[in-house]
Amino acid sequence: MASPKRLQGLTAATITPMTPDGEINLSVIGQYVDYLVKEQGVKNIFVNGTTGEGLSLSTQERKQLAEEWVTKGKNKLDHVIIHVGALSLPEAKELAKHAAAIGASGIAGIAPFFFKPTNKDTLVAFLREVASEAPGIPFYYYHIPPLTGVKIRVEELLDGIKEQIPTFQGVKFSDTDLLDFAQCVKNNKEQFVLLYGVDEHLLSALAIGASGAVGSTYNYLGKKNNLMLEAFAKQDLALAQRYQFCTGEFLSFVFKLGFGVAQTKAVMTFTSGIPMGPPRLPLLSASVDFIEKAKAKMESLIV
Repeated sequence: MASPKRLQGLTAATITPMTPDGEINLSVIGQYVDYLVKEQGVKNIFVNGTTGEGLSLSTQERKQLAEEWVTKGKNKLDHVIIHVGALSLPEAKELAKHAAAIGASGIAGIAPFFFKPTNKDTLVAFLREVASEAPGIPFYYYHIPPLTGVKIRVEELLDGIKEQIPTFQGVKFSDTDLLDFAQCVKNNKEQFVLLYGVDEHLLSALAIGASGAVGSTYNYLGKKNNLMLEAFAKQDLALAQRYQFCTGEFLSFVFKLGFGVAQTKAVMTFTSGIPMGPPRLPLLSASVDFIEKAKAKMESLIV
């Protein structure tokens, strides 16, 4: 599955489909792949991340999902990036080794979030251990300080990291600190892939110089966001803004209702027709009221 292509454009942070009783539902992954490619124009995926409830799954479940996505994505997807972040270093290393063995395009790891690194050197040492289990595929750092609580600046992290982690390829930057992101672009754009991870701010990140994006909305608003990328590439800023405002209009609406992973599963279900099932506790399923209002809003969107 390793791709010679540089990761760019949109990457969908995949949702983990579950049965009504909360077991992972591998049977719809093939349909999910086809939906992303044919209906949304998205050919890169990020598996077992936040949107995929990766840290609510067992190690075995995460391996099964990784295997299914790689298998079903063969000859259809350009990149299958497996998130291997875990509560413990041994588990993260086990998942990294497995991802490499099954032919994933790359792996991504987050900072330890219980016992947290307090400086760059400690964080790099941890990431190096994880990346070393998959020496033949790219490694990406998943920067998401709102959830990990680790606020080491990525600009600082990237300085000299290639010497420490030879497979280091780039960053999924899921934070609103555009100053830090801008410095990463200024100093490292030619060397690293810099993917922005806050969907409602994507156009701002593109203006700064983002290589692409990873996000949950690209599961169901991928087509509109691809059109935004095209408009931006053609320097049609007015049209690009209209597409960004469209995404923003929907997200602003659902944020007021209460929006998270559970609600994302509901939106994907009514948009794609593929049953995503309930989330894992402690997350609770979206309410009927949310689903009705979000569906009406989605159907009303006009660019």
